[in-house]
Amino acid sequence: MTDRSRRRSDRVPGTVANQRVVFEDLGIDRSATNVFHQTLGQVLGAAEIVGLRHRQQLVLAQPNTEVAVNFPVLMDDGQHRLFRGWRVQHNAALGPYKGGLRFHPGVDPDSMRALSMLMTLKCSLLRLPFGGAYGGVACSARELTRDELERVTRRFAWAISEHVGPDRDVVGPGVGTDPQVMAWFADTYAQAGAPERRFDAHRVATGKPPEAGGVSGRGQAGGVGMVEVLREMLPDMGMELEGLTFTVAGFGKVGRSTATALCRAGARLVGVLDRSGAVLSPRGIDPALLSDHLDAHDSVDGFRRADHATQDEFWRCNADLLVPAALEQMVDADVAARVGARAVAEIGSAPLTPDADGVFLQRGIEVLPSILCNGGGVTVSYFEWLQNRSGTSWTSGHVHEALAETMVAAARRVKLARHRYECDLRTAAMCAALEQIGRVYEVRGIWP
Repeated sequence: MTDRSRRRSDRVPGTVANQRVVFEDLGIDRSATNVFHQTLGQVLGAAEIVGLRHRQQLVLAQPNTEVAVNFPVLMDDGQHRLFRGWRVQHNAALGPYKGGLRFHPGVDPDSMRALSMLMTLKCSLLRLPFGGAYGGVACSARELTRDELERVTRRFAWAISEHVGPDRDVVGPGVGTDPQVMAWFADTYAQAGAPERRFDAHRVATGKPPEAGGVSGRGQAGGVGMVEVLREMLPDMGMELEGLTFTVAGFGKVGRSTATALCRAGARLVGVLDRSGAVLSPRGIDPALLSDHLDAHDSVDGFRRADHATQDEFWRCNADLLVPAALEQMVDADVAARVGARAVAEIGSAPLTPDADGVFLQRGIEVLPSILCNGGGVTVSYFEWLQNRSGTSWTSGHVHEALAETMVAAARRVKLARHRYECDLRTAAMCAALEQIGRVYEVRGIWP
């Protein structure tokens, strides 16, 4: 055992004990199935490795601000329905809060806490001048008409308007929201305050349509960013993008754009798992054709350009890469034990449980974490925020070049942290992010 390995093995019991102390100090009754507690445990483990002070760990362990709102919305049938939403602002040490809006039945305070914490780390890893936040409304966007979706968006925007702003907390699209929702949000915010702020109000939201100040190609940024990360990371795993076979679990907006970007880069999509079922094809699946079929039928049933499969057959597919692109905790230890892929790249936020991480580690399957892989969206959102602020317009070539530079630099920070701390890639990514936050706190201090 090397001196570094000995130091690391000696540190592990302290890491576990430290997590227990932080949870006790904050009065949190830890649950193994709570996504916020899972995320916090992983962050505290990395914080101990990089040597963050206890007071800094306490600050990072809880959001700065949590806003819960209840608001009525007039539905198309003439009845009013009460909705509940949240905006959780985790940390602003690096800059204004930044994070998505999710309209989904599973939205709750703990999921928002976890996502806001991950956004803080993601922005730090990417070296963006933002802190982390997240919010949403507990509803099914799929079950709302367009008019109802607009009214829910505008009422929610109005309800939290005193807590967000172009230089305070900038929202972006997430599950169940899209550029149109961002445009409605920005327009509502503009009407909610003093007249002099209306001309700058559109900066409160990113991911807007180009006509409303958005950046062309923002919807594809997540997939394009993933491609740049894989170009940098795959050679260390003995793989290349050209000819890579991959499967995607979750075929919503993010899954589709990622599959499209990977195929354009020379990879081959061989399997898709959707809420309606799974399809496999060693010859390859055209993501555009499958997307058209899902839009038309809302199910993979009847798609004739691939073989229909069970979930178990999908997970066991011997592809080079598995791309989880759905909601949190979709891959647990049981699923991880069945995965046939050589590596995993998270494009969804927190799709693996810590137990799944442990199984993959034991099996020698590399996991590229979400705070690295899905950083493309928030990076291009930052570019949009900059353009709105300066009144300039970037070309698509400029956006792509700046995105590639940002993603490659983040990937190299992760590789350096992995070498320095001799750890898995998720821990390395968190360490690289926390090192930056720790340096900021050492310079700024905590006052009063």
